[in-house]
Amino acid sequence: MESNVKNGAVPGEPAKKDENSRRGNWGNQIEFVLTSVGYAVGLGNVWRFPYLCYRNGGGAFMLPYFIMLVFCGIPLFFLELSFGQFASQGCLGVWKISPMFKGVGYGMMVVSTYIGIYYNVVICIAFYYFFMSMTKLLPWTYCNNPWNTPDCSGVVSSPLNATLANATTSLVAGVTEVVNRTKRTSPSEEYWKHYVLNISDDIGNFGEVRMPILGCLAISWFVVFLCLIRGVKSSGKVVYFTATFPYVVLTILFIRGITLDGAINGIKYYLTPQWQKVLDAKVWGDAASQIFYSLGCAWGGLITMASYNKFHNNCFRDSIIISITNCATSVYAGFVIFSILGFMAHNLNVPVSEVADHGPGLAFVAYPEALTLLPISPLWSLLFFFMLILLGLGTQFCLLETLVTAIVDEIGTDWIIRNKTVVTLSVAIVGFLLGVPLTTQAGIYWLLLMDNYAASFSLVIISCIMCICVMYVYGHRNYFKDVEMMLGFPPPLFFKVCWRFISPVIISFILIFTVIQYKPITYNDYVYPGWSLAIGFCMAMSSVICIPIYALYKISRSPGATFRERLKHACRAHPKWGPALQEHRTGRYAPMASEDTVEARPLKEKEELKEELKEEEKEKERKDEISLTIQGSNGSTNTHNNPNPSA
Repeated sequence: MESNVKNGAVPGEPAKKDENSRRGNWGNQIEFVLTSVGYAVGLGNVWRFPYLCYRNGGGAFMLPYFIMLVFCGIPLFFLELSFGQFASQGCLGVWKISPMFKGVGYGMMVVSTYIGIYYNVVICIAFYYFFMSMTKLLPWTYCNNPWNTPDCSGVVSSPLNATLANATTSLVAGVTEVVNRTKRTSPSEEYWKHYVLNISDDIGNFGEVRMPILGCLAISWFVVFLCLIRGVKSSGKVVYFTATFPYVVLTILFIRGITLDGAINGIKYYLTPQWQKVLDAKVWGDAASQIFYSLGCAWGGLITMASYNKFHNNCFRDSIIISITNCATSVYAGFVIFSILGFMAHNLNVPVSEVADHGPGLAFVAYPEALTLLPISPLWSLLFFFMLILLGLGTQFCLLETLVTAIVDEIGTDWIIRNKTVVTLSVAIVGFLLGVPLTTQAGIYWLLLMDNYAASFSLVIISCIMCICVMYVYGHRNYFKDVEMMLGFPPPLFFKVCWRFISPVIISFILIFTVIQYKPITYNDYVYPGWSLAIGFCMAMSSVICIPIYALYKISRSPGATFRERLKHACRAHPKWGPALQEHRTGRYAPMASEDTVEARPLKEKEELKEELKEEEKEKERKDEISLTIQGSNGSTNTHNNPNPSA
């Protein structure tokens, strides 16, 4: 029986006594793994990693990439999963470990808010392209559309001008025109700029709202809300499809891609190692950054998803499986992307480097253009954009759930837990409204600004402070004991060393690298004005500034005659820190030791803890009174009628 508990839930088994009936748990452990894979594997795996790989030495880039995975990616992933699972709390509640650092949790919420706003706009554009692919002829195939300019030159000859000579001339002319955008542009680029976005000339010129994009944004948020309508209970079922079907599509596109002429050249370009680049610090910086951002560390999502695990689940095993799956997906996606780009380069008789791109340029310009060269191109377009939608939704589910869980855990009343769906709907509506400006003609400028600043170096700072708090403020020995109590075995020596020394050093390296390599953002030939860059920096700092502000607030509210006493009290673990369920609060977390959560306390500190516990009880009573008032105004039934509300 003991071994079954340690291994976590098994599909189809009856509810165990360690089920958290108040918050809810995953239906089984497969749901957690698939959700975490869907969260970690996102659009960046498809449109960023392959580009970084070929730019940084092809196969040689794999060496620093996997070294960073082993020494930074997997340890940080395991740290966040174990952190959330041990406390069964979201990104705010876990900071009972050291209340002064709760600002880190608020910073995570701010980051998740920014990412959730613009990420769903990218998903909605993928929805738009998906709908527009439901046709016999892709609308970005030819240059004979009302939105095209005289500079347009396609890789497929128009049937209206279909003489062999003209077709040959068009194909030859396209050799340099696909990349040399100063003179000629491709039909897919003009479709993207002049029809889908109808892009304005400046970030401050919002123009009009693009109604088709706004409609797709509403659809995207509605889909996300429906999938999270019952929290992890509903999203856990959806991920069986959303987390697995992208691999089916990737495999279909891969098989189709490698059968095309020129595909091998594209794959060679992707993988051929340039070993001299391994000595370049920039290559190592890119590898570390890609691992860090790809796994979703410091967003709060990993802590949140793990908080719904059963207490004895083996999150060590899960962290290794999910991290390796994420990185393997990135490598696999590179084959899919570069086989098609190799085919396109072969048709245009140009080097692969001239058709390679990343980000929105790859997803909505280069790759769609390559698909027009394939027979039955609408089918391949439908599959590609459906894959992008599913990859995006997997991440978006966790971003929304992170915010909802943090709000519900923080308020913590029975009413708010029972009406979690209302919170989910409210957050979704707010997210939709905040995303409306990104659907205007200047929306793409703001989207890229948020992507480059809102979730950049701030994530690195948040992650570094989290490591310092857990390992050095709370204490590495205390945390190692917590993990051993939860898993049944202590963290391996390798992870202990990484958590304390190696990972923080690598995180610091990423931060320094990010600062040194900083260049003001541009979009094609457009240079962002200074005032917009200032807004970008404000967005980046808005998540980081939460940390010192809350720390000062907590210190000022802590008991003590001197600043040092207040600081010491603010850093000390809260009496309620530890396993959420009473049955798991054994050893130093046992009820008799609840006043001395980590170590024996002096009499004065015991009295302070008693006062703090009394304040907590008063706060809970106040929240319950508010909850009863809300229920009364809504005509709800008494809370005692449902002693075990679902999440």
